Amino acid sequence: MGGIGKTTLAKAVYNRIRSQFEMCSFFENIGEDLAKKGLIRLQQKFLSQLLEESNLNMKVLTSIKERLCSKKVLVVLDNVNDLLILKSLVGNKDWFGRGSRIIVTTRDKHLLASHGVFNIYEARRFNDGEAFEFLTHYSLKHVLSIDDFVELSREVLGYAQGLPLALEVLGSFLFTMTREEWRNQLNKLKCTPNLKIQEVLEISYDGLDDKEKNIFLDIACFFEGEDKDYVIEILDGCGFFSLSGIRALLGKSLITIYSNKLMMHDLIQEMGREIVRRQSLEEPGERSRLWFHEDIYDALKRNTASEKIEGIFLNLSHLEETLGFTAQAFSRMSKLRLLKVYKSNDTSRNFKDTSNKEKCRMNFSKDFKLCYDCLRCLYLHGYSFKSLPSDFNPKNLVELSMPYSHIQQLWKGIKVLEKLKFIDLSHSKYLIETPDFSGVTNLRRLVLEGCVLLRKVHSSLGDLKNFSFLNFKNCKMLKSLPSSTCDLKSLETLILSGCSKFEEFPENFGSLEMLRELYVDEIALTVLPSSFYFLRNLEVLSFSGCKGPPSTFWVLPRRISNPIGPLLQPLSGLCSLVRLDLSDCNLTDESNLSSLGSLSSLQSLYLGWNGFVTLPSTISLLSNLQVLALENCKRLQALPPVLQSSLFKLDVENCTSLKDFSSKVFKSLLPTWVLQQRKLKDYHDYQGFLALEAFIPGSRIPNWIKYQSSGSEVKVELPPNWFNSNFQALSLSFISFPQFIGCFIFEVHASFYRTSSDNCPSLDITTGNLIFITTELESDHLCLFGVPLPIHCSQMTHIKVSFELIYWDGDPIEIKWCGVGLVYNNNEDENHSNLPMIQFNPLPNESTIVLEEIHEGEPSGIRCYNNVDSSEEDNSEYHTADEEEEPNSTS
Repeated sequence: MGGIGKTTLAKAVYNRIRSQFEMCSFFENIGEDLAKKGLIRLQQKFLSQLLEESNLNMKVLTSIKERLCSKKVLVVLDNVNDLLILKSLVGNKDWFGRGSRIIVTTRDKHLLASHGVFNIYEARRFNDGEAFEFLTHYSLKHVLSIDDFVELSREVLGYAQGLPLALEVLGSFLFTMTREEWRNQLNKLKCTPNLKIQEVLEISYDGLDDKEKNIFLDIACFFEGEDKDYVIEILDGCGFFSLSGIRALLGKSLITIYSNKLMMHDLIQEMGREIVRRQSLEEPGERSRLWFHEDIYDALKRNTASEKIEGIFLNLSHLEETLGFTAQAFSRMSKLRLLKVYKSNDTSRNFKDTSNKEKCRMNFSKDFKLCYDCLRCLYLHGYSFKSLPSDFNPKNLVELSMPYSHIQQLWKGIKVLEKLKFIDLSHSKYLIETPDFSGVTNLRRLVLEGCVLLRKVHSSLGDLKNFSFLNFKNCKMLKSLPSSTCDLKSLETLILSGCSKFEEFPENFGSLEMLRELYVDEIALTVLPSSFYFLRNLEVLSFSGCKGPPSTFWVLPRRISNPIGPLLQPLSGLCSLVRLDLSDCNLTDESNLSSLGSLSSLQSLYLGWNGFVTLPSTISLLSNLQVLALENCKRLQALPPVLQSSLFKLDVENCTSLKDFSSKVFKSLLPTWVLQQRKLKDYHDYQGFLALEAFIPGSRIPNWIKYQSSGSEVKVELPPNWFNSNFQALSLSFISFPQFIGCFIFEVHASFYRTSSDNCPSLDITTGNLIFITTELESDHLCLFGVPLPIHCSQMTHIKVSFELIYWDGDPIEIKWCGVGLVYNNNEDENHSNLPMIQFNPLPNESTIVLEEIHEGEPSGIRCYNNVDSSEEDNSEYHTADEEEEPNSTS
């Protein structure tokens, strides 16, 4: 990315280390030199500057190697944009003497890899703290009130998003303005990007080929934040070779990928959109892409949309009056590839969840018609006709989405649409049956969620050989699927949740050999076909809310006639299952839950809202279990005495009959890799984490957690040799009573330190996690978690631990009581005969207790700081634990 500070960093490194070399030179903007001077003159300049000689005659490439192979040189090649520069100037390692350093800055990471450069430092944006500090340098030169400085800084930080160039440009002139001037300038930036920033960022765009430029502009205008695989399908349909194009954009840092979403810095996105705006400053209808609702409204209202338009994405949520879609308005758009008329948060690209929308502000005229030749994506929210036009034949169409439409029958007969891959008719409440799929042989996804009148699925569905995703969620009239569904050999996800009249699967359902996720929550199914247990690739199975009659469970082979018999058929055939949800299924102790122990791959088990009193001991056989959710099992009295140490989250909220959570259970749950973590010798290698988290009803902390205090803070003086070979982990806990349903954040701050004057640095650690409360709590709850510690903590003599619980919006929740304990092997924590006596030293006017006894309290995870001052009180100087040395190479 341009403006990220590559040249500045390279100069800083160059100036710091240049004295260590025989020869050194910094070649700034060398890419421009190649374009202006040519290769031979560039080589001459290269040698001339290093050798400090003029009038060199470069005839062969070997001259550089011959003259420098015995010299220890430092060379910086700044802004390299052509592989020829690297091949011709710095060739191979043997061109330079021992100890030489070559530093290259470039916007193209792939260029470095092509030349065999793999020691790469990727310059990063400033975080908020660094950006704020950077801005203060400009504010010191000018007289600003505190309020003005805070407001201006907040606006600039939000606009720049950590880009050093933007901070420098805006800070250099905004701080010289009056309040009225800089407010006006900031409002202008929202419409018109700063030219200096734009020019620098646009250099990367200029280096793209035509197809890569189209991909970049489509992402900047339409697809930022969308699923990468979905965008690739659409853009490949446009003939853009998007896989290699996206790779090129990644290499130039024009985009990033996070959770498989295509992401783009706001200033880069604005740069792309400004390129499109410049195509016609006065007439939006003459641009290639339209996304701003006022520009679209203007072009359609005045019928000025031209043949230059390739894409329109209109968010109806921004319209204040109804917009008419007429044949005349679209008549000239012969190159239209992408048309999306949607509402904010219409449907996520995973197609798994949509929500109700208000009546759209769009009206389709009876003669509404599009030019179909170039159309690849057609997304029309609230399409008002009962079916598509009889001449609807977009042969290149990849996506057809019409959520909340009035469609009753999508089309009659067979439509040959061989490139169509996505159909979404979700919440089309008048849809009665699906179309014939015989002509859409490459269809991969079908979303019919919320089609409440849908009764019939065409048997041709089974002909789709590439089909992978099928969503019938909340199709409340759907009773069954055609037997041909079992021919979908590529089907990976099937969603039938909320199909309250769905009664049975086809008998050969188990032949769906690629099925990985099956959601059948709250359906009327009472039996499963015997072939069900052949779904050996099934990873996620959700039966939540499938209650059946009391004290029974319906996971039965079809031919079992006695419903009181073995009520939970062994599921050992599901050898790949990692997530099973049986919550709210009317399970009791008669439901043969012991068969769950055969699911050897299971990682997450959800059994909440059921009526059993105990869990079978076979649960302990689940060696990979990580999450066990038992919320609102109000009859549950005890957990198995031993659970697998792989478990790190135990949810038993509102299990009001549950007895004490014993030390034995807690220790059995601590992962075995805790012991590996504590063996780390260097704190900088420590990756803090929560080893276990449990949320349990109760108004007191268990007695085996030795050190307890009212309020939210505990201080402890640790005895000698507390970190011995039997030590396992730190147990931390607090009592609270969140009284609302929702998401809560807890944080724990621990400070380890020494009181001696041996200059040993203190160790400050902050960790935390989210607590999701899905039902109103009836009483106080105990949050209990285990934390391993690195060996570095063995040097510490004191610890102070404080707890904080807040709502998602930042409001604090009272911590009533808190505690810290040390967990050892061999019951050492329960037998302290070899340890000093506990001394309780109350502090006046504080809800804190100083405990002098073996104890420990170091959470892990979110943020770790290393305090170079050993004083408990002075924490003014911090350094991040992952601080690195200056790099020897950069890119």
